[in-house]
Amino acid sequence: MDDFLKNAFIPAVHRAGISTVGVFKPVEQDTAFGKIVYVFIPYKNVEQFLELGAKLEKDQEYQKSGKAFLDAPYDDPSFARYETVFLKAFSYMPEFRIPSLTTPANERIYELRSYESATEAKATKKIQMFNEGGEIGIFEKIGANAVFYAKVIMGSNMPGLMYMTTYANMKSHDDCWAAFREHPDWKTLSQLEEYKNTVSKIHVSLLHPTSYSDF
Repeated sequence: MDDFLKNAFIPAVHRAGISTVGVFKPVEQDTAFGKIVYVFIPYKNVEQFLELGAKLEKDQEYQKSGKAFLDAPYDDPSFARYETVFLKAFSYMPEFRIPSLTTPANERIYELRSYESATEAKATKKIQMFNEGGEIGIFEKIGANAVFYAKVIMGSNMPGLMYMTTYANMKSHDDCWAAFREHPDWKTLSQLEEYKNTVSKIHVSLLHPTSYSDF
């Protein structure tokens, strides 16, 4: 998997016009450690997303360098299954950001959160809480270094949203979340009746970037 992503897939995606690809794995303490890989590909629009597959099919260098992965034996496949989650960025952060962290990759913490809602209306309200409500602004104030905030357009856990924040190390992560919980703006926002019961389930993944990730 690492060889394919590093030497075939990411270079091909770069050639297709997407300059930044993030690759992340669960931290060592996670039960998913060694079992899953997250790949983040930021598209400018839907057309770029739809065109990527065709470009990869025509990329002979990609087909050659990735052959062992792409055409592995049926009884020894390269992976169990993969899932694509298609996201649309929030209006208050319409483009992703690359965090300016200087710590080694194996110390950085990238926190991926998925918030599921009971209904579409509740999901819309939670997204409003991030945008107009000011939750994004609180993360900015505590220095959470967000990569993106986005609505799930296609995926297995809908309706809902996903977002990623980043930290120099685990201590920074813990300190930031402590500051978030105690921030007066969050205490006020979280008590507003209009935002109550907007999230029914939360999935949290703490990740490290791989050595070949673009950020």
